Amino acid sequence: MTLRANYCATVISKSTADMQEDSDQDDAERLLASSVIDGLVAVGGAVTPESLLRAYRAGVFPWSSDPMVTWWSPDPRAIFEMERFRPSRSLRKRIRRAGWTFTVDRDFEGVMCQCAEPTPSRPTTWITGDFVAAYTELHRRGAAHSVEVYQEEELVGGLYGVSIGGFFGGESMFHRRPDASKAALAHLVQHLRQRGFVLLDAQVPNPHLTSLGAVAISRDEYLARLRHAMALPVVF
Repeated sequence: MTLRANYCATVISKSTADMQEDSDQDDAERLLASSVIDGLVAVGGAVTPESLLRAYRAGVFPWSSDPMVTWWSPDPRAIFEMERFRPSRSLRKRIRRAGWTFTVDRDFEGVMCQCAEPTPSRPTTWITGDFVAAYTELHRRGAAHSVEVYQEEELVGGLYGVSIGGFFGGESMFHRRPDASKAALAHLVQHLRQRGFVLLDAQVPNPHLTSLGAVAISRDEYLARLRHAMALPVVF
């Protein structure tokens, strides 16, 4: 890991001992929701690049490693229908006025660290040091990616996730300015459309994701669409 990743892991360790914006504004609520509990498929094991790729290919994602890693495949599943996704007029106006710039894969570790950092509205985090190490290695291998939002040279928003073929699994997002994470999502959708992606996973349905345009589909439909997406010869 780089110095930044070591620092990030230290910050995460401290916050865990004391113990995404927007779509991860309260991960505890997701864990307590009965529809999510029904999606628990495994407990334990290690978070490694290999285990992550096996999980995503099976429609499963990890969530929390305190005290043990848990693995989920919720039914229903939240996705964004990219062809129908449209940023709101107010968001488009805010992007223009803020003068934000967008990048892809410029600072993956920085985005993960920001997603993991506790905030006043979210004092705990599920993104522990083992998550940072595994996803950073996936990024090095070209299977995990980030979107960054900058105001001048300051990183003010972003998100990260995993890609396999024409599938992108969104993991977490953050903002340091109002609406910056929403702007990152809008940029991601535009990028995925241009590359020929067909499935953008948002994991667990909740009212906030619905307000952003996510829809819920059955697990069976999700898995069928996942198989089709992963087979596409597209590159992030």
